[in-house]
Amino acid sequence: MNVQQPPVRDDLAAMVGYHSPQVDVSIRLNTNESPQPPPAGFRQAITDAVAELDWNRYPNRSAVALRTAIAAFHGVDLGQVFAANGSNEVLQTLLLTYGGPGRRVVTFEPTYALHSHIATIVGTKVVKGERDHKFRLDSTHAVDVVTEAKPIITFLCSPNNPTGLAEDPELVDRVLAAVIATGGLLVVDEAYAEFASWTSLDRVDESVPLVVTRTFSKTWSMAAARLGYMVGPSWVTDKLEAVVLPYHLDAVTQAAGLAALNFVDDMNDRVANIVRERERILAAFERLPVECWNSQSIFVLFRPTEQDGNAVWQKLLDRDVLVRNCATWPGLDGCLRVTIGTEQENDVFLGALTEILGAESAQGARP
Repeated sequence: MNVQQPPVRDDLAAMVGYHSPQVDVSIRLNTNESPQPPPAGFRQAITDAVAELDWNRYPNRSAVALRTAIAAFHGVDLGQVFAANGSNEVLQTLLLTYGGPGRRVVTFEPTYALHSHIATIVGTKVVKGERDHKFRLDSTHAVDVVTEAKPIITFLCSPNNPTGLAEDPELVDRVLAAVIATGGLLVVDEAYAEFASWTSLDRVDESVPLVVTRTFSKTWSMAAARLGYMVGPSWVTDKLEAVVLPYHLDAVTQAAGLAALNFVDDMNDRVANIVRERERILAAFERLPVECWNSQSIFVLFRPTEQDGNAVWQKLLDRDVLVRNCATWPGLDGCLRVTIGTEQENDVFLGALTEILGAESAQGARP
Protein backbone atom coordinates (compact mmCIF):
# COMPACT_ATOMS: atom_id res chain seq x y z
CA MET A 1 0.00 0.00 0.00
CA ASN A 2 1.40 3.36 -1.06
CA VAL A 3 1.02 6.09 1.52
CA GLN A 4 1.22 9.72 0.54
CA GLN A 5 3.88 11.19 2.78
CA PRO A 6 3.13 14.66 4.12
CA PRO A 7 5.87 17.10 3.10
CA VAL A 8 8.22 18.60 5.63
CA ARG A 9 8.77 22.35 5.60
CA ASP A 10 10.30 23.55 2.35
CA ASP A 11 13.30 25.07 4.14
CA LEU A 12 14.08 21.74 5.81
CA ALA A 13 13.50 19.39 2.88
CA ALA A 14 17.17 19.17 1.92
CA MET A 15 18.60 19.43 5.43
CA VAL A 16 21.04 16.74 6.54
CA GLY A 17 21.30 15.87 10.23
CA TYR A 18 24.35 16.70 12.32
CA HIS A 19 26.16 13.43 12.94
CA SER A 20 29.62 12.10 13.70
CA PRO A 21 30.60 8.70 12.27
CA GLN A 22 30.30 5.91 14.83
CA VAL A 23 32.76 3.32 13.60
CA ASP A 24 34.00 0.26 15.47
CA VAL A 25 37.70 1.07 15.86
CA SER A 26 40.31 0.63 18.56
CA ILE A 27 41.31 4.30 18.69
CA ARG A 28 38.30 6.64 18.51
CA LEU A 29 39.40 10.27 18.48
CA ASN A 30 36.64 11.99 16.53
CA THR A 31 33.93 13.17 18.95
CA ASN A 32 35.76 15.21 21.61
CA GLU A 33 34.91 12.90 24.47
CA SER A 34 37.06 12.79 27.58
CA PRO A 35 39.67 10.04 27.18
CA GLN A 36 39.33 9.12 30.85
CA PRO A 37 36.26 7.93 32.77
CA PRO A 38 35.11 9.59 35.98
CA PRO A 39 36.42 8.12 39.26
CA ALA A 40 34.99 5.01 40.87
CA GLY A 41 33.53 7.11 43.68
CA PHE A 42 31.39 8.96 41.16
CA ARG A 43 29.95 5.70 39.84
CA GLN A 44 29.15 4.54 43.36
CA ALA A 45 27.51 7.86 44.21
CA ILE A 46 25.21 7.53 41.22
CA THR A 47 24.41 3.93 42.09
CA ASP A 48 23.42 4.98 45.58
CA ALA A 49 21.34 7.90 44.32
CA VAL A 50 19.51 5.80 41.73
CA ALA A 51 18.67 3.19 44.36
CA GLU A 52 16.79 5.87 46.31
CA LEU A 53 14.81 7.36 43.42
CA ASP A 54 11.04 7.37 43.47
CA TRP A 55 10.63 5.94 39.98
CA ASN A 56 6.86 6.47 39.98
CA ARG A 57 7.31 10.22 40.50
CA TYR A 58 8.38 12.91 38.08
CA PRO A 59 11.79 14.50 38.66
CA ASN A 60 12.11 17.94 40.15
CA ARG A 61 10.85 20.07 37.28
CA SER A 62 13.29 22.92 37.79
CA ALA A 63 16.26 20.75 38.86
CA VAL A 64 16.65 22.98 41.90
CA ALA A 65 19.25 20.90 43.76
CA LEU A 66 21.45 20.53 40.69
CA ARG A 67 21.14 24.17 39.69
CA THR A 68 21.91 25.23 43.27
CA ALA A 69 25.10 23.16 43.18
CA ILE A 70 26.14 24.55 39.78
CA ALA A 71 25.43 28.09 41.00
CA ALA A 72 27.59 27.52 44.09
CA PHE A 73 30.38 26.09 41.93
CA HIS A 74 30.46 29.25 39.81
CA GLY A 75 29.59 31.73 42.56
CA VAL A 76 26.35 32.92 40.97
CA ASP A 77 22.69 32.92 42.00
CA LEU A 78 20.40 29.95 41.52
CA GLY A 79 18.18 32.02 39.24
CA GLN A 80 21.08 32.56 36.86
CA VAL A 81 21.46 28.86 36.02
CA PHE A 82 19.43 26.85 33.51
CA ALA A 83 20.17 23.11 33.12
CA ALA A 84 19.22 20.87 30.21
CA ASN A 85 20.01 17.71 28.28
CA GLY A 86 23.44 18.72 27.08
CA SER A 87 24.41 22.23 26.06
CA ASN A 88 22.72 21.49 22.73
CA GLU A 89 19.31 21.55 24.44
CA VAL A 90 20.33 24.82 26.07
CA LEU A 91 21.05 26.22 22.59
CA GLN A 92 17.79 24.80 21.27
CA THR A 93 15.78 26.35 24.09
CA LEU A 94 17.47 29.72 23.59
CA LEU A 95 16.57 29.62 19.90
CA LEU A 96 13.01 28.47 20.57
CA THR A 97 12.67 31.37 23.00
CA TYR A 98 14.32 34.17 21.06
CA GLY A 99 14.48 32.95 17.48
CA GLY A 100 11.83 32.24 14.87
CA PRO A 101 10.55 33.63 11.56
CA GLY A 102 11.52 37.22 10.90
CA ARG A 103 14.47 37.07 13.30
CA ARG A 104 18.19 36.60 12.71
CA VAL A 105 21.18 35.06 14.40
CA VAL A 106 24.85 35.66 13.64
CA THR A 107 27.59 33.05 13.54
CA PHE A 108 31.23 33.35 12.50
CA GLU A 109 32.37 30.52 10.26
CA PRO A 110 33.89 28.06 10.55
CA THR A 111 32.34 27.31 13.93
CA TYR A 112 30.12 24.81 15.73
CA ALA A 113 27.60 23.68 13.15
CA LEU A 114 24.67 23.27 15.54
CA HIS A 115 24.41 27.01 16.12
CA SER A 116 23.18 27.53 12.57
CA HIS A 117 21.61 24.08 12.30
CA ILE A 118 19.22 24.57 15.23
CA ALA A 119 18.53 28.16 14.19
CA THR A 120 17.41 26.92 10.78
CA ILE A 121 15.18 24.25 12.32
CA VAL A 122 13.29 26.88 14.33
CA GLY A 123 12.91 29.11 11.27
CA THR A 124 15.53 31.74 12.11
CA LYS A 125 17.65 33.32 9.38
CA VAL A 126 21.39 32.76 9.84
CA VAL A 127 23.79 35.56 8.94
CA LYS A 128 27.34 34.24 8.66
CA GLY A 129 30.41 36.34 9.34
CA GLU A 130 33.81 35.02 8.34
CA ARG A 131 37.09 34.27 10.05
CA ASP A 132 40.39 34.98 8.33
CA HIS A 133 42.69 32.42 6.71
CA LYS A 134 44.18 31.67 10.13
CA PHE A 135 40.65 31.19 11.55
CA ARG A 136 40.99 34.31 13.71
CA LEU A 137 38.00 36.62 14.04
CA ASP A 138 38.67 40.29 13.38
CA SER A 139 36.84 42.35 15.97
CA THR A 140 35.99 45.18 13.55
CA HIS A 141 34.48 42.72 11.09
CA ALA A 142 32.52 41.04 13.90
CA VAL A 143 31.12 44.34 15.12
CA ASP A 144 30.20 45.38 11.57
CA VAL A 145 28.30 42.11 11.00
CA VAL A 146 26.34 42.49 14.25
CA THR A 147 25.62 46.16 13.63
CA GLU A 148 24.31 45.54 10.13
CA ALA A 149 22.38 42.32 10.79
CA LYS A 150 20.89 43.37 14.15
CA PRO A 151 20.52 39.73 15.22
CA ILE A 152 18.43 38.60 18.15
CA ILE A 153 21.29 36.21 19.06
CA THR A 154 24.99 36.42 18.27
CA PHE A 155 27.00 33.24 18.79
CA LEU A 156 30.64 33.14 19.79
CA CYS A 157 32.28 29.78 20.42
CA SER A 158 35.34 30.00 22.68
CA PRO A 159 37.38 27.89 22.37
CA ASN A 160 35.99 27.59 18.89
CA ASN A 161 34.98 24.22 17.51
CA PRO A 162 36.55 22.92 15.28
CA THR A 163 39.55 25.27 15.27
CA GLY A 164 40.33 25.13 19.00
CA LEU A 165 41.16 28.84 19.14
CA ALA A 166 39.90 30.92 22.06
CA GLU A 167 38.49 34.35 21.33
CA ASP A 168 40.36 37.36 22.62
CA PRO A 169 38.72 39.01 25.66
CA GLU A 170 38.79 42.40 23.94
CA LEU A 171 36.92 40.95 20.97
CA VAL A 172 34.23 39.53 23.24
CA ASP A 173 33.83 42.91 24.89
CA ARG A 174 33.53 44.71 21.56
CA VAL A 175 30.99 42.23 20.23
CA LEU A 176 29.04 42.46 23.49
CA ALA A 177 28.91 46.25 23.15
CA ALA A 178 27.56 45.89 19.60
CA VAL A 179 24.99 43.36 20.78
CA ILE A 180 23.83 45.72 23.52
CA ALA A 181 23.55 48.57 21.01
CA THR A 182 21.38 46.48 18.67
CA GLY A 183 19.13 44.97 21.34
CA GLY A 184 20.23 41.36 21.03
CA LEU A 185 21.67 38.58 23.17
CA LEU A 186 25.27 37.34 23.10
CA VAL A 187 25.69 33.59 23.60
CA VAL A 188 29.24 32.45 24.33
CA ASP A 189 29.50 28.70 23.85
CA GLU A 190 32.13 27.50 26.32
CA ALA A 191 31.84 23.74 25.94
CA TYR A 192 35.65 23.53 26.19
CA ALA A 193 36.41 26.51 28.42
CA GLU A 194 38.05 24.49 31.20
CA PHE A 195 40.88 23.66 28.78
CA ALA A 196 41.47 27.32 27.93
CA SER A 197 43.20 30.23 29.63
CA TRP A 198 40.15 32.41 30.30
CA THR A 199 36.33 32.49 30.42
CA SER A 200 33.53 34.99 29.83
CA LEU A 201 31.72 33.90 33.01
CA ASP A 202 32.96 36.89 34.97
CA ARG A 203 31.11 39.15 32.51
CA VAL A 204 27.70 37.64 33.34
CA ASP A 205 25.50 40.18 35.11
CA GLU A 206 21.80 40.88 35.51
CA SER A 207 22.19 44.08 33.49
CA VAL A 208 24.11 42.49 30.59
CA PRO A 209 22.51 40.49 27.71
CA LEU A 210 25.18 37.77 27.88
CA VAL A 211 24.83 34.06 28.57
CA VAL A 212 27.54 31.41 28.76
CA THR A 213 26.82 27.77 27.95
CA ARG A 214 28.74 24.85 29.44
CA THR A 215 28.60 21.06 29.31
CA PHE A 216 29.38 18.14 31.62
CA SER A 217 30.27 15.96 28.61
CA LYS A 218 33.94 16.88 28.27
CA THR A 219 35.44 18.16 31.50
CA TRP A 220 33.40 15.92 33.77
CA SER A 221 33.68 12.77 31.55
CA MET A 222 29.89 12.53 31.33
CA ALA A 223 29.11 12.43 27.61
CA ALA A 224 26.77 9.49 28.24
CA ALA A 225 24.62 11.52 30.63
CA ARG A 226 23.82 14.43 28.27
CA LEU A 227 23.94 17.28 30.77
CA GLY A 228 24.65 20.93 30.04
CA TYR A 229 23.75 24.29 31.48
CA MET A 230 23.71 28.03 30.97
CA VAL A 231 24.81 30.86 33.25
CA GLY A 232 23.19 34.20 32.50
CA PRO A 233 20.76 36.84 33.72
CA SER A 234 17.77 35.50 35.63
CA TRP A 235 15.42 37.17 33.14
CA VAL A 236 16.81 34.88 30.43
CA THR A 237 16.54 31.81 32.64
CA ASP A 238 12.91 32.65 33.48
CA LYS A 239 12.01 32.81 29.79
CA LEU A 240 13.74 29.51 29.06
CA GLU A 241 11.94 27.76 31.92
CA ALA A 242 8.64 28.91 30.41
CA VAL A 243 9.51 27.47 26.98
CA VAL A 244 11.29 24.18 27.74
CA LEU A 245 9.23 20.99 27.95
CA PRO A 246 8.09 20.04 31.47
CA TYR A 247 10.25 17.51 33.32
CA HIS A 248 12.77 17.61 30.48
CA LEU A 249 15.73 16.75 32.71
CA ASP A 250 15.33 13.27 34.15
CA ALA A 251 16.12 12.33 37.73
CA VAL A 252 19.13 10.14 36.88
CA THR A 253 20.81 12.94 34.93
CA GLN A 254 20.19 15.37 37.77
CA ALA A 255 21.69 12.89 40.24
CA ALA A 256 24.72 12.39 37.99
CA GLY A 257 25.37 16.12 37.82
CA LEU A 258 25.13 16.46 41.59
CA ALA A 259 27.50 13.55 42.09
CA ALA A 260 30.06 14.95 39.64
CA LEU A 261 30.33 18.25 41.49
CA ASN A 262 31.68 16.36 44.51
CA PHE A 263 34.75 15.33 42.51
CA VAL A 264 36.21 18.68 41.48
CA ASP A 265 39.82 17.67 42.21
CA ASP A 266 39.51 14.62 39.96
CA MET A 267 38.09 16.83 37.22
CA ASN A 268 40.95 19.29 37.51
CA ASP A 269 43.48 16.45 37.31
CA ARG A 270 41.84 15.11 34.13
CA VAL A 271 41.89 18.54 32.55
CA ALA A 272 45.57 19.00 33.41
CA ASN A 273 46.44 15.59 31.92
CA ILE A 274 44.53 16.37 28.72
CA VAL A 275 46.24 19.75 28.38
CA ARG A 276 49.67 18.13 28.79
CA GLU A 277 48.87 15.56 26.13
CA ARG A 278 47.49 18.29 23.85
CA GLU A 279 50.76 20.20 24.12
CA ARG A 280 52.68 17.00 23.30
CA ILE A 281 50.62 16.50 20.16
CA LEU A 282 51.09 20.12 19.13
CA ALA A 283 54.84 19.74 19.60
CA ALA A 284 54.82 16.55 17.56
CA PHE A 285 52.95 18.27 14.74
CA GLU A 286 55.83 20.74 14.42
CA ARG A 287 57.96 17.83 13.16
CA LEU A 288 55.36 16.60 10.66
CA PRO A 289 54.30 17.96 7.25
CA VAL A 290 51.04 19.38 8.60
CA GLU A 291 49.59 22.80 9.27
CA CYS A 292 47.96 23.03 12.68
CA TRP A 293 46.35 25.60 14.95
CA ASN A 294 47.29 26.36 18.55
CA SER A 295 44.32 24.80 20.26
CA GLN A 296 43.09 25.69 23.74
CA SER A 297 40.59 22.86 23.65
CA ILE A 298 40.36 19.07 23.91
CA PHE A 299 41.19 18.64 20.23
CA VAL A 300 43.61 19.88 17.58
CA LEU A 301 42.74 20.88 14.03
CA PHE A 302 45.38 20.05 11.42
CA ARG A 303 45.80 19.90 7.65
CA PRO A 304 48.31 17.61 5.90
CA THR A 305 50.41 19.73 3.54
CA GLU A 306 51.80 17.02 1.28
CA GLN A 307 48.85 14.63 1.01
CA ASP A 308 45.11 14.99 0.54
CA GLY A 309 43.29 15.25 3.86
CA ASN A 310 40.56 12.81 2.81
CA ALA A 311 43.18 10.23 1.89
CA VAL A 312 45.00 10.69 5.20
CA TRP A 313 41.70 10.26 7.07
CA GLN A 314 41.07 6.97 5.27
CA LYS A 315 44.63 5.75 5.85
CA LEU A 316 44.25 6.46 9.57
CA LEU A 317 40.96 4.55 9.58
CA ASP A 318 42.67 1.65 7.80
CA ARG A 319 45.06 1.63 10.76
CA ASP A 320 42.16 1.46 13.24
CA VAL A 321 42.34 5.16 14.17
CA LEU A 322 39.27 7.37 13.70
CA VAL A 323 39.59 11.17 13.63
CA ARG A 324 37.08 13.77 12.42
CA ASN A 325 37.15 14.68 8.74
CA CYS A 326 36.24 18.38 8.63
CA ALA A 327 36.73 18.86 4.88
CA THR A 328 33.06 19.62 4.21
CA TRP A 329 32.88 22.43 6.82
CA PRO A 330 33.15 26.03 5.57
CA GLY A 331 36.77 26.97 4.93
CA LEU A 332 38.18 23.67 6.19
CA ASP A 333 39.18 21.95 2.96
CA GLY A 334 41.66 19.18 3.74
CA CYS A 335 41.38 19.63 7.51
CA LEU A 336 41.19 16.86 10.10
CA ARG A 337 40.46 17.19 13.82
CA VAL A 338 41.89 14.84 16.43
CA THR A 339 40.49 14.56 19.94
CA ILE A 340 43.13 14.31 22.65
CA GLY A 341 43.14 10.74 23.87
CA THR A 342 45.01 8.84 26.53
CA GLU A 343 48.81 8.76 26.36
CA GLN A 344 48.65 5.32 24.73
CA GLU A 345 45.96 6.37 22.23
CA ASN A 346 47.94 9.44 21.28
CA ASP A 347 51.04 7.30 20.76
CA VAL A 348 49.13 5.07 18.35
CA PHE A 349 47.68 8.07 16.51
CA LEU A 350 51.04 9.83 16.17
CA GLY A 351 52.73 6.62 15.09
CA ALA A 352 50.10 5.96 12.43
CA LEU A 353 50.17 9.56 11.17
CA THR A 354 53.97 9.59 11.06
CA GLU A 355 53.94 6.39 9.02
CA ILE A 356 51.28 7.74 6.63
CA LEU A 357 53.10 11.02 6.08
CA GLY A 358 56.45 9.29 5.60
CA ALA A 359 58.06 11.35 8.35
CA GLU A 360 60.50 10.52 11.09
CA SER A 361 59.15 9.69 14.53
CA ALA A 362 57.21 12.62 16.02
CA GLN A 363 55.85 11.13 19.21
CA GLY A 364 58.10 13.28 21.34
CA ALA A 365 58.79 13.15 25.04
CA ARG A 366 55.88 12.34 27.28
CA PRO A 367 54.84 14.87 29.91
